[in-house]
Amino acid sequence: MAQRHDIVEKTSALAEPLVAQEGLELVDVEWVNEGGWILRVFIDRPGGGVGLEECQGISRTLELALDVEDFIPQHYSLEVSSPGVNRPLTKPAHFQKAIGQKVRVKTYGPIGEPPPKNFSGLLTGFENDAAIVEVEGAGSFAVPLREIAKAHIEYDFAQDLKSKPKKQSTTNAE
Repeated sequence: MAQRHDIVEKTSALAEPLVAQEGLELVDVEWVNEGGWILRVFIDRPGGGVGLEECQGISRTLELALDVEDFIPQHYSLEVSSPGVNRPLTKPAHFQKAIGQKVRVKTYGPIGEPPPKNFSGLLTGFENDAAIVEVEGAGSFAVPLREIAKAHIEYDFAQDLKSKPKKQSTTNAE
């Protein structure tokens, strides 16, 4: 069976130019077994806002390219979607764009003192290949990219609702 890392790397290399040709960004590729193998490809438009039509178009194009290259020996399903509001952070550019937002970071092993493996807080920077996460009550942690198993934005729906102006209703009483 093909290695997970190899499938992700080969799919990324194949998908990147196809996605870029459409003016889109390849955000991430996942190869997971959830009761069957799934190849997930996350795409976005610079500035956000990828839609169903773009996902369908990339899915058709990528499916043909994957069939031609034929490097995945087992049966799988291809899913192409938007990364959503809790978008994954996998590349230095992703972390740079997310500075000032709340993030959740899980590492392969403990980092710092006390030695946490999970960090939830404000991403205050990305320097020297490390995400700088300010964790309330625990301080600031520099988490090296090579130690990050998984990271994503933690979209704050409650805060978003608070910041939107409320619609004023008017009634005409005569």
